[in-house]
Amino acid sequence: MTKRIQVAIIGAGPSGLLLGQLLHRAGIEAIILERQSREYVLSRIRAGVLEQGSVDMFDGVGVSQRLHQEGLVHAGFDIAFDDSCHRIDLKQLTGGKQVVVYGQTEITSDLMDARDACGASTVYEARDVSVHDFDGNQPRVRWTKDGQSHELLCDFIAGCDGFHGVCRASVPAAAITQHEKVYPFGWLGLLADTPPVAEELIYVRHAEGFALCSMRSMTRSRYYLEVPLSDQVEAWSDARFWDALRRRLPSSVRDQLVTGPSIEKSIAPLRSFVCEPLRFGRLLLAGDAGHIVPPTGAKGLNLAASDVYYLSQALLAWYGNGKSIELDGYSERALRRIWKAERFSWWMTMLLHNLPGEGSFHERMQRAELQYLFSSGAAQQALAENYVGLPY
Repeated sequence: MTKRIQVAIIGAGPSGLLLGQLLHRAGIEAIILERQSREYVLSRIRAGVLEQGSVDMFDGVGVSQRLHQEGLVHAGFDIAFDDSCHRIDLKQLTGGKQVVVYGQTEITSDLMDARDACGASTVYEARDVSVHDFDGNQPRVRWTKDGQSHELLCDFIAGCDGFHGVCRASVPAAAITQHEKVYPFGWLGLLADTPPVAEELIYVRHAEGFALCSMRSMTRSRYYLEVPLSDQVEAWSDARFWDALRRRLPSSVRDQLVTGPSIEKSIAPLRSFVCEPLRFGRLLLAGDAGHIVPPTGAKGLNLAASDVYYLSQALLAWYGNGKSIELDGYSERALRRIWKAERFSWWMTMLLHNLPGEGSFHERMQRAELQYLFSSGAAQQALAENYVGLPY
């Protein structure tokens, strides 16, 4: 039997869950379909530097109590270069704006708990999900669960199923333009139950490669090293990781590094990616389904949140007054902000990493850019404005 619902959301990551919560609070019926188990979704290790706009959205859907209790408010961060740390004072440079460090896994858990509490429908381990007829007025979603086939009619499909999801892959090739840059290095990340080396994040530009000192709490640290794409995580023992990190840290903080056994270790490739448009009839893409940024600028989760803001406003307007002007403008509005965040993340990545084959000219340009940044209040203000998040 074919059932009907207003909105089918594909993907139970932060973007799908946040959209589901916004729609539920507005009285719009939505189902979320996720191909993985709930436990698998929660096992994904992701960054969690939140712009104020993202925090405001979590406040608005009533899932921010733990965020405010456990999140770490950061008023700035350091860039280390030539064995010196240079602080970017976000609060002073932006008129009081700050960021909050709170793990994406925790956000996902909070959103899942809120969805459970309100009794909204989520189907985990939905296999063979497919989307159909989204170029007409009655899109369909099909999937299997426990060996049984299911079909759903809906008004709209929200593709929140990530870079490798089914939604963008279902769009005819002639209808979509994809822009991509793949970087010639990866990030080797290590998570450990050790106190962070500093109270705020440290971005490191070093001759051996980029490093980032981050944290999940004041007792759990997250560190990253730039490594060649050819490296295998098995070749990186904990001891080798800590030794490499220590060499890249400036001497002023090196002795503060506390090491310990890793909880998780993995290598992630870096890419910049945008597809245009984000709307295909009744199918609308949000989050990683439509764009990817390198993690250098801490924009991935925040871009997903701004997509969801624009998309939820469009759907609320449609169901509130039947007008399509917000839906018609969704892709253009979201992409304007996406491209600005892509530029910032690309700039941060090119500024702080070693690029194989670029030679001495690129290294000299990095030096000149960093020296200019540290000597110019205007340049620091531009960095800070982008880091804390541009307005929606």
